[in-house]
Amino acid sequence: MEELLRTTDITVIPLAKTLLDAEGIASFELDVNMSVLEGSIGILPRRLMVLSSDLDRARRLMEEAGVDIAR
Repeated sequence: MEELLRTTDITVIPLAKTLLDAEGIASFELDVNMSVLEGSIGILPRRLMVLSSDLDRARRLMEEAGVDIAR
């Protein structure tokens, strides 16, 4: 799996997952449980991963939707 995006904005990953799901691109969110360690201050980023074979297509989809992605 490859990292598609990394963010501390809690609204970005649900948006990205919705867009990916609509296109049939599987994704997996990492660092979800880190919020238990940090409380609610939101300083630890969460990552959204996709299959290596879907990475280019997922990046194009995020760019078209205006979602800032990791490079």
